[in-house]
Amino acid sequence: MLFMDFCINEVWTKELDYLFNSVKFKDIMSRLDIEYRNKVIFPPKECIFNAFNLCNYNDLSVVIIGQDPYINPGEANGLAFSVNKGIKIPPSLRNIYTEIENNFNKKFTVKDGDLSYLAKQGVLLLNSILTVECGISGSHKKIGWEFFTDGVILHLSKKKRNIVYMLWGDFAKSKRGLIDPTNNLILTSAHPSPFSASGFFNNWHFLTANKYLTSHGKMVIKWVL
Repeated sequence: MLFMDFCINEVWTKELDYLFNSVKFKDIMSRLDIEYRNKVIFPPKECIFNAFNLCNYNDLSVVIIGQDPYINPGEANGLAFSVNKGIKIPPSLRNIYTEIENNFNKKFTVKDGDLSYLAKQGVLLLNSILTVECGISGSHKKIGWEFFTDGVILHLSKKKRNIVYMLWGDFAKSKRGLIDPTNNLILTSAHPSPFSASGFFNNWHFLTANKYLTSHGKMVIKWVL
């Protein structure tokens, strides 16, 4: 089975054991096994669960929800909105960087699209759909991934407190009902896509997140490299 081909962080595996061992999850893995053998699927198999492998469960402080991976070769690396080093920064991510710079009045010294530096600080960059067929957006929407990722969000809402959730665009906002607003901070805005970025700019999410984390005795995120 595909799931057994690579390792997933043991803490996440333990916390989400009931999801990983569910019949529905095993069905997703079986379907993906066929997809990867017969089509070009992104990200590479070993990167599907990068959001969990790079973000320490115990250090988690921010969750950013995306939709599905980038559809072009070499881009998707298992982190929402992130691309591999050496790949041209996509428009949505460029707008995210612009907003971060505006929040802290500081420019990035390294313009790189790899967001692993955020994941390693406790930012879970979670796509709701973790895989996609080359060139076809939303192609794995019906494969069953949202059973798993919705389950992850519900788990975090129940088990963790004082987490910042950033929901950008209508799709991400549809996940709001999974999150307990009394013990967490939910930030919403338009999607950073160029088609809606006018409603994304000046949302101050990154500065607001750090202020919230500080007020609850947590380490702030170093958003600007």
